[in-house]
Amino acid sequence: MSDFLHSDLGFRASGDLLEVSLSNAANVRLLDSHNFSQYQRGLQHKYYGGLARETPVRIPIPHAGIWHAVVDMQGLAGSTRAGFQVIPRSALEPLPPIPRAMPTRPTITDVISNASEMEEATSEKKFDIFISHATEDKEAIAGPLALSLRERDVSVWYDDFELRVGDSLRRSIDRGIAQSRFGLVILSKAFFNKDWPQYELDGLVTKANSDRQILLPIWHEISKDEVIQRSPSLADKVALRTSVHSIDEIADQIAGVIADRLNR
Repeated sequence: MSDFLHSDLGFRASGDLLEVSLSNAANVRLLDSHNFSQYQRGLQHKYYGGLARETPVRIPIPHAGIWHAVVDMQGLAGSTRAGFQVIPRSALEPLPPIPRAMPTRPTITDVISNASEMEEATSEKKFDIFISHATEDKEAIAGPLALSLRERDVSVWYDDFELRVGDSLRRSIDRGIAQSRFGLVILSKAFFNKDWPQYELDGLVTKANSDRQILLPIWHEISKDEVIQRSPSLADKVALRTSVHSIDEIADQIAGVIADRLNR
């Protein structure tokens, strides 16, 4: 697409609201970074929105991440002007109810009870799956697969979704591994040549051995002989191959495995 109006929304939280004001009917699209790149190149892409005949247009941000808003006249005559703004989720929520009585000082029993509840909550699994990958495989497989899994209601720990400026990379990865039921490893030549993916793999293997976490390997542009040379134990596991399966097919199988496990 060469003729469109664009607003880089930056990082937005789930539940924030995109509001677009138009002077004429136009197509409004909310896209994540990967799909905006696809859109710019005129390739197939996924978006939220559609043809808007009334203004303003309001589209909820479906999940936390980097987002872009686009307005174009594809299939329409004339032109339009557009204004973009994002309304934070907090501005859309009601205030907390007014208490009927003044709060009382908590007892030691209350403090112990609350601490136990917090400890129990933090020990629960937060994510269905942790995705370990090399940066070189992000655009081709890791990013699209993470988005495809989210579309199937799978909660995903993926660095673009979870890491924030200033986060400790090691602590964030350790926490993501500990809070995930499944570990998905995208094995490739780049993966075996990088230090961070190897660190993640070590953590996932340790977790799988001690906590019965299920390890799901994906082979991306790598042969079985190459995997055997790098990691014989991983070569022995049943794996999905990007040379055989599409991203949507891989996502369907992974979502099915997770659903079966949770329903046991």
